[in-house]
Formats: sequence, C-alpha cells, structure tokens
Amino acid sequence: MTATTPRSRTDLLRPDGSAVRVLVVDDEASLAELLSMALRYEGWQVHSAGDGAGALRQAREFRPDAVVLDMMLPDMDGLAVLGRLRRELPGVPVLFLTAKDAAKDAAEDRIAGLTAGGDDYVTKPFGLEEVVARLRGLIRRSGAAQARAESLLTVGDLTLDEDSHEVARGGESIHLTATEFELLRFLMRNPRRVLSKAQILDRVWSYDFGGQANVVELYISYLRRKIDAGRSPMIHTRRGAGYLIKPAEPAPTDRK
Repeated sequence: MTATTPRSRTDLLRPDGSAVRVLVVDDEASLAELLSMALRYEGWQVHSAGDGAGALRQAREFRPDAVVLDMMLPDMDGLAVLGRLRRELPGVPVLFLTAKDAAKDAAEDRIAGLTAGGDDYVTKPFGLEEVVARLRGLIRRSGAAQARAESLLTVGDLTLDEDSHEVARGGESIHLTATEFELLRFLMRNPRRVLSKAQILDRVWSYDFGGQANVVELYISYLRRKIDAGRSPMIHTRRGAGYLIKPAEPAPTDRK
C-alpha cells in the first residue's frame, strides 16, 4: 500500500457542522489502524472493529456516515454484515475490501458485494489515497455530508484563507511557515475554545511526531511573535489546560 499525505483541511462536514464519521472493519489490526490514520488525516472521526459483531455494535453506537468493510471476517462474512447493517442504517454507503488476488475471484466478490447492496469495492493491496477518494465520492453522493462553502476563517481582525494560505491581521499580510499555518488554522476553527497540547499535537502533527508537548509551546511562541507582536493579544494560555484564540480586547481609551 502506498502512503498518504495528510490533507490540510476538512472539506466535508456533516449538515450539523461536525466531522464526517467513518467505521473501518477489518480483522487485520495493522491495516485497520493504517486506514484509520489516513482517514483521521482527513479530519474525519473514525472508529474501527475487527469482526462482524463488533462492526454491528459500533454501527449502532457510532452511527457512521460511511463504512469500510472487509469481505472476510473471523465470525461472519462481509455480505452478512452488510445485510444486517442495511437494516440498522439503510442509507449508509459501504466500501468493500477484499484480499483475493485472482482476478476472477475478485470480480465474483465485486458482483456479489454490489448486488447485495454495497456501494463500491477495492482489492487489496490498494493505495490509501484511492480509499479516501472512493469514500469521499460515496459520502458526497449519499448526501451525508456537504462541501465547505467558505474557505475564509475570521476571528476578530485576523483572517486566514484556507485555499490561498493567505493570513492577515488588520489588513496587514502575515507570512507563516506550513506548520505555523496549520496550528493557527486549528486554533481559528475553534475560537474561544481551550485546546490542550495533546489535541494540538494530534491534529497538527498527527502521528508523525514523537509526542513531545514542548513543540506546541515553541510554535505557539512563534505564532505570537507574528500574530500578536505590537498588537492586543489574541492567542492566550490557560495554565494547565491549553491555548485558545479569541478577538483582541479593544484598546483602553484615555478618559479626560
């Protein structure tokens, strides 16, 4: 399988504005984790299960917007899981996975899966980008999520364009590195909300960093120099809790 590059932003959201939910079902734990990691890079919520019973339990509790389902599971096959899923969640799109190498067997599985109500199909080994692209198409067509219509984030006099990567405060352009941009974007997507170091590490550095929380402090200091220098501060520290961004307090006026 090929590696995937983390996407820089979530461009699909549920109608209520929350993250898309995907259930990954595969009894190969390393593959399930790899798929889950790739989908979390998309900004989606991901749960996983290693067998059919676990998949059905997760589906009832998690209410996913899409399911990635292995055809071969230890307790029941994917078609049986699909039949029961359809009773629980009639409209949820399902992307089948198969490990069969023979073209004839794969074609037979594909026909069986699609006939049973599956929506799409990929054969192992596959590229993670392909799975993400297939899921994106299924989720869009199902109407479970909608594309983001607005790429401009605004907090007070600070603006960030997610498409052009332009940042400005008070109309003055600010140059950020790629990591600084990701950190600021995460803060601006959650204005007035305290984000912990662990949350920031997971979202900005994903699984590629060693988990050293001091890197968050370092990059917060970089952002402050560029965003807040010589201005009323927008980035704030909550001791023992994390960081938040909010509109700057108006400058005090002199009373005569």
